[in-house]
Amino acid sequence: MTRAAQMGGMDRLAQTSSLATADEMPPIAPRLLTDLLDHAVEVHGDWNAVDFMGRKWTYEEIGERAQRAARGFQDLGVVKGTRVGLCLPNTPYYVILYFAILRVGGVVVNFNPLYTEREMAHLVEDSGCEILVTADLQVSMPKVADLLGKHQLKRVVVCSFADALPSLKRGAFLLFKRGDIVPFPEHDLRFIAYDDLVARRVAPDPVARDPDDLAVLQYTGGTTGVPKGAMLTHANLTANSAQMLAHVGHMPETQERTLGVLPLFHVFALTTVLNYSIDTAAEMILLPRFEMKSFLKTALRTRPTQFFGVPTLYTALNGEETHGAFSSVRVCISGGAPLPLEVRHTFEERTGVRVVEGYGLSEASPIITCNPLEGEVKDNSCGPAFPGTTIEIRDPDNLERLCAVGEKGEVCARGPQVMSGYWNRPEESEKTFTHGALRTGDIGYVDEDGYLFLVDRIKDVILCGGYNVYPRIIEEAIYEHPMVNEAAVIGIPHPYRGQAPKAFVALHPGDTLSDEELLEFLRERLNKIEMPSAIEFRDSLPKTLVGKLSKKELVAEEKARRGETGDAA
Repeated sequence: MTRAAQMGGMDRLAQTSSLATADEMPPIAPRLLTDLLDHAVEVHGDWNAVDFMGRKWTYEEIGERAQRAARGFQDLGVVKGTRVGLCLPNTPYYVILYFAILRVGGVVVNFNPLYTEREMAHLVEDSGCEILVTADLQVSMPKVADLLGKHQLKRVVVCSFADALPSLKRGAFLLFKRGDIVPFPEHDLRFIAYDDLVARRVAPDPVARDPDDLAVLQYTGGTTGVPKGAMLTHANLTANSAQMLAHVGHMPETQERTLGVLPLFHVFALTTVLNYSIDTAAEMILLPRFEMKSFLKTALRTRPTQFFGVPTLYTALNGEETHGAFSSVRVCISGGAPLPLEVRHTFEERTGVRVVEGYGLSEASPIITCNPLEGEVKDNSCGPAFPGTTIEIRDPDNLERLCAVGEKGEVCARGPQVMSGYWNRPEESEKTFTHGALRTGDIGYVDEDGYLFLVDRIKDVILCGGYNVYPRIIEEAIYEHPMVNEAAVIGIPHPYRGQAPKAFVALHPGDTLSDEELLEFLRERLNKIEMPSAIEFRDSLPKTLVGKLSKKELVAEEKARRGETGDAA
């Protein structure tokens, strides 16, 4: 779908209903993603760009290595439109190779190293990925190697994890973590070492590129079926970075330090930790995974000024003594999933740092709303429309109709960050837009001040005797209990009402709570239809590969108990 088609119809809509639109801002100039790095190198080349476990790279060093890697990719046959996969943890390699691929007109395909081989195979086949980059680690290397020669995959670039570490940590890793390393297959010419990729100090051949060119294939989580590749252009991704800057209100007066533990292959981190940091010449403090002791030690060492996290990270941090690790942080932003109010309040009380919640999705690069960094933050709201974005609430049963202020409906969005469609799926692309606006699949409403409140996913709504029951409302009530650490609610069959809510709850370590005690607590907070028909306590709840609570496994377990088969989603 063209940008004109996505933005079309606005005049007519504005005449029929009030829309939640961000404050006016100048039109966002389309840019190439590589423009962000080029500008940072030119203006702040001697500033630190990456801190990885204590080893640092300046912007000049990152830019120079990205140029050499671009030359290496061209020598491997990468031309404009070639899909190149990045299957890497957070390391300097990701930053360098991301910009190298884009420099020569390639398309980045993001892979989670924890994917199963079956999941990786689907992404390789669906995207037409010809080259895949991975680290020499057991967690990913064997799965990637098994895909060589299948589908379109021809070459694998192997990055030495140990070589990215500071010298002392490198020695310790090689000594104590040798079992985590997969030896490089030197005699198999289908594999190429990263050092060989960047060996030539020759500039890449120039490639004609345009901001509307495809830059990243960002695959959705697949909770509603087979994962689909959201086609994000250079203009989409740079627009979302520009919108972040407009949301902040000014360029940083001093260099920001971004604590990046969210994986860069996830779209939230791709925009906030990588693209926005490069756009503002911030220093990225990268961690390959979340491990509490290492995380807090790194935060105390580096004194970050900004932190982007998902709710499970804030929940985990609430259970630890942070020892002033957030003393230099100005603001934290939460995204990726709804942030329970009690989790936010607890974190703010313990650290003294403000947390603002935003909302987005892969198809929108991803941010479409966010609470202000300064000004009113409304409880349980994900904020007003992002700069340059319009939010519409449409009647799910009649998408022609725009809902009134305060009326619940499907959240739809317009803006320069919205994708052009799904890769090789024209019919699904068409279905995900209505009147040119992106359908999010979420139910919500906008208040009189333009703040968006999410109620639930359309597919998660529980139909109880003709009433819509929204799991998020029940989960928010459960989180108010001080003993509750995690909560998830799904619908299960009910002989009279058709469906009823069932709650899965994990308590804080050492706490005990009975079903009846929790139900008694909820009776003052929920109506009778919303009350859970069953509560199941667990030590922990299932999570996705990026740390978000996942209901898919819970639904599948309930179906298995009833002897049902089929898609758990």
